[in-house]
Amino acid sequence: MAEAEKIRVLIVDDIAETRENVRRLLQFESDFEVIGGARTGREGIDLARETKPDVVLMDINMPDMDGITATEAIRRNNPFTQIVILSVQGDPNYMRRAMQAGASDYLTKPPIVDEMTSAIRRAGRMAKDERAKVRPVYPMQGGVPGSVPFAMLVPSGKIIAVYSPKGGTGCTTIATNLAVSLQKAEASVLLVDGDMQFGDVAVFLNQQSKNSVIDLAPRADELDPDIVEEVIVEHAASKVKVLTAPSRPEYGESVNGDQFGKVLEYLRCLYTYIVVDVASDLSDVSLSAIDHADVIVLLTTQDIPAIKNARLFFDLLGALEIDRNRIVFTMNRFDKRIGITPEKVSESFKHEISAVIPLDERTIVPSINRGVPFMINDKSKPLARSFLGLTEAVRQRLTTLYPESAGESAESVRAGKR
Repeated sequence: MAEAEKIRVLIVDDIAETRENVRRLLQFESDFEVIGGARTGREGIDLARETKPDVVLMDINMPDMDGITATEAIRRNNPFTQIVILSVQGDPNYMRRAMQAGASDYLTKPPIVDEMTSAIRRAGRMAKDERAKVRPVYPMQGGVPGSVPFAMLVPSGKIIAVYSPKGGTGCTTIATNLAVSLQKAEASVLLVDGDMQFGDVAVFLNQQSKNSVIDLAPRADELDPDIVEEVIVEHAASKVKVLTAPSRPEYGESVNGDQFGKVLEYLRCLYTYIVVDVASDLSDVSLSAIDHADVIVLLTTQDIPAIKNARLFFDLLGALEIDRNRIVFTMNRFDKRIGITPEKVSESFKHEISAVIPLDERTIVPSINRGVPFMINDKSKPLARSFLGLTEAVRQRLTTLYPESAGESAESVRAGKR
């Protein structure tokens, strides 16, 4: 079997002697390549994420995390990787739980050598078959399925990050309604929830999805339009497409900044605008969203802590190598009764506040509770008019920064126009 076709195996067992014995047994098989060994379940999860093995030989009893829990995490991070459980437990209940967690086989210790190698080969074939099913299919080129590599495509879509270094300033409200406002017949908009632990975009749109960003991130290097289409959902009332956050906070740990950035860059090829609701922390995922964004809608309110944090973020721009011109500075929940005005903040920051969104709790709170963005309804109200102003400010900034792409649509890329 050619070197490129070898079945790549990762061994996870807390006993060093067991790992070494298994490795020695497998080295006599010409079609196997042992790519590493892990001492704990968590180490196995990390190594599987880094090395993307075809097969993991997983011990079921480990001190930090049992093999079944580790199997679930690895399968969630690496959908193509197959798990073969090794256990001293011959109890059918363990076997059933392992299979429910996503294991492809279950062997009792000590395994018969021929039985173990046969199980690895079966699992290896499954892994390669699964990968083959989703090999990249690129956009249409001249009316036929294209074979142009991703690096040669023209990613015309623009990424808009909605961010505030202070939580509770209304980022999700701004992001969801900005996406709705940008959506037009000639433009496609994708709203991405960038908060991996506590994202609320789905709630704000009253959407439910069994899939989320964790179904794309591990496959960031092998995405195609069909894979993306399976994961995203469409908000019926606005036609905005939505990529939701993980359903549980612990699942978000499986997405790293590099994966998230690659996903965003691929999405440029499919959508005119990608609006990202960015978490207020500066995690690697948040930093990746900010780094890849063409413009950043930076939010503040009239609260002193929000203004203080916005100033700290401005101070960081140099270290982050972010051009200040990419910032669309926005004051949210503006209350005329408070003396801290947009003009005073602009003067203090030496950066223009491009949009002011008035405080309107009688509109905002019911909108959030019903899961219906207010920009879908009456656009004559002051709140909606101010939002149209923000939308225009974003469009103008994009045109100013990227004049060569003004008026260009991602649909031209879908159609194979270069």
